[in-house]
Amino acid sequence: MQGKIIKGIAGFYYVYAEETDTIYECKAKGIFRNRKVKPLVGDMVAIEVLDAAQATGSITEILPRKNELIRPASANVDQAMVIFAATNPEPNFHLLDRFLVMMDYQNVPTVICFNKEDLIGAEEKERLREIYAGADCQIVFTSTYEKTGIDKVCAILEDKTTVLAGPSGVGKSSMTNLLLSDARMETGGISKIGRGRHTTRHSEIFHISGRSYLMDTPGFTSMNLPELEKEDLRFYFPEFEPLEGSCRFNGCVHMNEPDCAVKAAVSDGKIHKMRYESYTTMYQELKEQKKY
Repeated sequence: MQGKIIKGIAGFYYVYAEETDTIYECKAKGIFRNRKVKPLVGDMVAIEVLDAAQATGSITEILPRKNELIRPASANVDQAMVIFAATNPEPNFHLLDRFLVMMDYQNVPTVICFNKEDLIGAEEKERLREIYAGADCQIVFTSTYEKTGIDKVCAILEDKTTVLAGPSGVGKSSMTNLLLSDARMETGGISKIGRGRHTTRHSEIFHISGRSYLMDTPGFTSMNLPELEKEDLRFYFPEFEPLEGSCRFNGCVHMNEPDCAVKAAVSDGKIHKMRYESYTTMYQELKEQKKY
């Protein structure tokens, strides 16, 4: 039988098998440990059912992965949705930008969701859109309090396995509960595994409907940069891409070089200065890392 790992805790893996609409509590066979392969949340696996009544089994094979994320540790992810509050608390743009770089580094498209749109006006909404206009990300505004924008989110999640991430206090749990409320009633099984006891400590996948899955991850307040060369960071800011080759110097890193097309675009307002500030902060951090 085949299924998807939806949760892993203390050496136990919970595998949802669509065939029987059952979640099996499984251990991984020792062969994986010997090969130094660890099953990940999101893995498609083959299992041997040991006790059908108790829904226990053993993972016998990990099927080929489409991709593997370093953080959050997971497999077979189609996209990430990162949630930040539009206000209260004010969005931490540097943290958001670091997340975008991390996901781009792992070739995972990202959707930015600004929640609590009921607390801001049209002008602030436009300002947030402008900051990320060139970031090659879909942007959606929601209010879990007023339940607005949820239909758009559902459409974005359809037929995909989506990592849901964001810092604490932005409405991520409220969003997860809203998205799962219908699925809980319809499927009964997959959405009710231990929800609430471990929500902030590990990644867990929930079945929304059909082939739509949501991976809830622990809230984060910081994020390390991937192991990038500082000279390569510019390739993870899509706004810079159209200007590649337009600077005076080949390989310009858009920091202190004269006649830099990117810095000119920032001065002209074509690239948002907050995005450029995030870039320079990350560049300096990568530069410092290489010293040690």
